[in-house]
Amino acid sequence: MKKYSVLFILLFSLSMMLFACGTNDAKQDNEENNATKTEDKNETKEEGLLGKIKEEGKLKVGTEGTYAPFTFHDDKGELTGFDVEISKEVAKRLGVEAEFSETQWDAIFAGLDAERFDMIANQVGIRPDRQEKYDFSDPYITSKAVLIASEDNETVKSFEDIKGLKAAQSLTSNYGDIAREYGAEIVGVEGFTQSIELINSKRADVTVNDNISFLDYKKKKPDAPVKIVAEREEASQSGLMFRKGNDTLVEAVNKALQDMIDDGTYEKISKKWFGENVLK
Repeated sequence: MKKYSVLFILLFSLSMMLFACGTNDAKQDNEENNATKTEDKNETKEEGLLGKIKEEGKLKVGTEGTYAPFTFHDDKGELTGFDVEISKEVAKRLGVEAEFSETQWDAIFAGLDAERFDMIANQVGIRPDRQEKYDFSDPYITSKAVLIASEDNETVKSFEDIKGLKAAQSLTSNYGDIAREYGAEIVGVEGFTQSIELINSKRADVTVNDNISFLDYKKKKPDAPVKIVAEREEASQSGLMFRKGNDTLVEAVNKALQDMIDDGTYEKISKKWFGENVLK
């Protein structure tokens, strides 16, 4: 009887040991599976929007389409411009195509927030208040704010002179902020061309705008009766803009921009539109 008891105890002990080993193995396998899932999840999260863009084969770009020479329609009605070409080249280097969504400037940030597009390409000025909510690429254009008035203007000679005057501006642009800073009354417009039209029709007195846009406009319309009467000393820089939390996409776009600069593609595009390199 004692032999059977001893044998039973030995068998029971052995079974418990095997059960414990099996439990430990299962626990280890479970931990390894969880670790793998976590790594896969982190990898997916790291790829984020960039992975989605590559999977779908398109980079969705928000732009105005009314802001020459950066983004506008040519005589054939096709969307073109400096920012359009830069965006197409960036997309090409990401291995995808650029798909443009045209949106009025005053609604373009809301469109990005609503995920209607992946980035904005519209000469968006890089400034602290925007950087709090959005991420920017490295600067890809540098420009100066200028004060533009009618060619027959004899009274406005400086920014200080526009207090109480009507300034044709996009309501949320950097240049609109400058006009407000000097006390101008803002008349809302959709783009640069409309600003000039309001000045020519005497519905606005001035516009604070981009020196590059003005030079391009005068190149196309040398007889346009407008002139630059003052220029701000400090330069501003613009970048491609993204929703926060898409670091891998921003990094990939920055690499594409730098490669374009290094191999001369950026300068070629820049000289096509402005006659010079506008990076710095």
